[in-house]
Amino acid sequence: MNRYRSFTATLILTAITFSAACGSRQAANANASGNEAKIVDVTTARAEVRQLPTYFEATGNLAGDLQTDVAPVVGGKIVQVNFDVGSYVEKGSVLVKLDDRDARIRLDQAAAQLEQQKKAVGTAVAALRQAQVRLGLKDGESFDIETFSQVKSVKANLVLAEKELARAERLYSSGDVSKSILDQRRAQRDALIGQLDEARSNAAVAVKAISSAEAQVAAARSGVVTAQTQVDQARKALSDMTILSPISGYIAERVADPGEFVTPNAPNTKLATIVRTSSLRLKIDVPEASIGKVAVGQGISMQTSAYPDRSFAGTVVRMLPNVNAQARTLTVEAEIPNPNGLLKPGQFAVVRITQSKAEPAVMVPTSAVVTEGDVSRVYVIRDGAAREVLVQLGLLDNDRIQIKQGVADGDTVATGSVGSLYDGVMVRQTN
Repeated sequence: MNRYRSFTATLILTAITFSAACGSRQAANANASGNEAKIVDVTTARAEVRQLPTYFEATGNLAGDLQTDVAPVVGGKIVQVNFDVGSYVEKGSVLVKLDDRDARIRLDQAAAQLEQQKKAVGTAVAALRQAQVRLGLKDGESFDIETFSQVKSVKANLVLAEKELARAERLYSSGDVSKSILDQRRAQRDALIGQLDEARSNAAVAVKAISSAEAQVAAARSGVVTAQTQVDQARKALSDMTILSPISGYIAERVADPGEFVTPNAPNTKLATIVRTSSLRLKIDVPEASIGKVAVGQGISMQTSAYPDRSFAGTVVRMLPNVNAQARTLTVEAEIPNPNGLLKPGQFAVVRITQSKAEPAVMVPTSAVVTEGDVSRVYVIRDGAAREVLVQLGLLDNDRIQIKQGVADGDTVATGSVGSLYDGVMVRQTN
C-alpha cells in the first residue's frame, strides 16, 4: 500500500512538472511572437528649399461683394413667392408676383385708345390728301396762288379782255364802233377782274384747308404718341407686378408671404435681401506698423478654420483713407473669387499679404502633414524608422506647404500611410 501511494504521488508530480514545462514553452512562444518587429510600407519624398514670396500676416472678415434689398415698385397683393432663405437666385429670375388683374385691364384700355388714335391719323391724312389734290400739291411742296389753275385761266381771259377794251376805245375815238360796244368790252373786262379775285379767294381757301388738314394730322399723330405713352406706362405697371432678382446671389432674408399687401410708399419696405457671393470682399485689419507694406494690386492668400489645409487667393483692391484710432489698424479690402461658394460672408480669415522680396523656405508635400486640432506633425525617415516631428506650418504653394521649423532641406518624409505611423515604427520605402 505504501509503495502504491508513493508511485501515485510520483506520477502526479511528473504530470505537474510536464504541464508547467509546456506552459512555459507556450508563453515563451507567445512573447517571441509579440516582440516581432512591425514594418509599415510607406511612400516618401524629400523636403526641398524653394524661393517663396515673403508675407506678413493679418486678420480679416469676409463680406458679400454686393448686397441689395428687393422692394416693390408698385403696390399690390402678393400671389406668388418663388424663393426662400438660403436659396440661390439668378439675375432676372422671378422672385415675387403681385395680383395683376387691374393692371391688365388698364393696359387693354390704353391699347384700345391707341388704336382709336391711329384711326384718327388715317382719317386726317385722307382729308389732307383731298385738299392737296385740289391744288395739285404733294407733302412738303409750297403753293403760289398765282399758279392756281382757275386763277391762271381767269388771268389769261383778263389779258385778252384788256386788249379788246383798248381796241374798242381806239375805234370808238375814231367813230368806227358805237358806245354800246365800248361799254360791252369794259363790262367784260370788269367781270373778269371780279372772277380773278374770286379765283384767288378760292385758292386761299384751298391753301387754308391744307394747313387745317396738316394741323389735324399733327394733332392726331400727337394723340398717337400720347396714347402710346399711356400704353407703355400701363405695360410697365403690368411688368412691375412681377418682381425680378436684380443680381445673382443667395437669399439672406425673406420678408414676403402670399396674401400680404405691399406698397412702395411704406417706410423700409422690402421683400428680400440678396447677397452676391461669387466674389467676396475681405476686409483686412492691417496693423499701423505694416501700413507701408500694403498697396493696391498686391496679391494675398487667406485661410479659414473651415478649410485649414486650403488657401484662397485674392487681390488688394482698395484702402480706406484713415486709421482706426482705437484699434490702430487700417482697413484694407481685397477681392476673393468664390465661384464654388465655399466661402461665406462673415467668416474669419487669417491673411497673408505677399511682399515683393522672395525668401528660401523648406517645402514638403501636403500629404506628409498630419494635423489634429492645432498640432501638426510629419514623420521623418531616419535609419529605417519613422520619427515623429512636430512642425510649424507656413505658406501653402499648390500641393506643397512650408515647414517653418522641424524639418531641414533634404530630409526624407513619409507621404503615404502616414495614418499608420507612430514614433519609432520601422518602415519600408516602396517608391
